[in-house]
Amino acid sequence: NYRLLQTECGVWWFGGGTDITPSYIDKDDLKLFHGTYKEVCDKHDPEFYPKFKKWADEYFVIKHRGETRGLGGIFSDDMNDRDPEKLLEFYTDCVNSVVPAYVPIVKKHMNDEFTAQQKEWQGMRRGRYVEFNVVYDRGTIFGLKMGLNTERILMSLPLQARWEYDHQIEPGSPEADIMDAFKNPREWV
Repeated sequence: NYRLLQTECGVWWFGGGTDITPSYIDKDDLKLFHGTYKEVCDKHDPEFYPKFKKWADEYFVIKHRGETRGLGGIFSDDMNDRDPEKLLEFYTDCVNSVVPAYVPIVKKHMNDEFTAQQKEWQGMRRGRYVEFNVVYDRGTIFGLKMGLNTERILMSLPLQARWEYDHQIEPGSPEADIMDAFKNPREWV
């Protein structure tokens, strides 16, 4: 989700980002995803990836839970500190990197089998995605407050999500591993 905003009085800025929200850690997937965006950032400014990764790690936090909605990516806002054509090139490269960063992961896992317990966990993680988007996401809040088309604003939400009261994770489980990563952002590349 990348954008250029411009006011009638000539004020402009770029912003947006791409993040990944898996239910389980696959280090190779995360290296591919983060590596793709690091490469894009480094092409334009070697300071972009560490800056925008940190921004994503801080932005996508579900504050009332003390965890992130996913495992990071890149995020920026209010970017107007350089030539707009250079920023347009950067953000265009980011948009064009969604497919190479994500489609190989989908292809790799599209025929994976999942247990009922794994599907329940996925539903709970989707619930966290919903929580972030409706409680904290600036774009969602802005759109709803402005009275814009509600369905258009909420269309990125998952079709199914789950909440379970006082859910306990088994120590040492894959769910515990990813929960640690949600609470303590990691470096993947």
